[in-house]
Amino acid sequence: MARTSSRSNDWGFPRWRGYGSGRETTTVRLCDRHGCEEPGNCPAPKSPNSPDRWYFCEMHAGEYNRGYNYFEGLSAEEAAARESDETRDASGYANAKHYAWGGPGDGTRTRDELHALEALGVDSDADFDTIKAAWRKLAKENHPDVRPGDADAAVKFQAVQAAYEILRSADEQREWRPR
Repeated sequence: MARTSSRSNDWGFPRWRGYGSGRETTTVRLCDRHGCEEPGNCPAPKSPNSPDRWYFCEMHAGEYNRGYNYFEGLSAEEAAARESDETRDASGYANAKHYAWGGPGDGTRTRDELHALEALGVDSDADFDTIKAAWRKLAKENHPDVRPGDADAAVKFQAVQAAYEILRSADEQREWRPR
């Protein structure tokens, strides 16, 4: 007579098996494609705006998506109206897509460089030609020879000069940095 063990794997610390793994059977949904025996874990809508779903395996989900037309059965005007309604809801994302990965968070510029760019009034992803043009414009506007006796212009001129020096030296270091 075979003896069954009454001991579980959950005794003591550390646990001898992972959380969520049990001995009981798990239900596996099969692919909804006729004749396929693979697990169907990729949901696909049965029709546009329908909560009903097919569940396909990865191969049949790819086949289904290649032939799926979201606007099937709609006239050109209805399709355009539906597209405009749905893109209107996501307009905030569309308006901000030009930022992509550029900017202060991408790690290409130091904090001093970002402050210098702000002082020159250019974007954080500006190239050196844009920086140089902004520097020349601001230097000409605030030069002490152009605006003699204006203390604010002298302070602004010094800030613009310092910002340009920071960005120029950073650009030179980037050119000589080994790749």
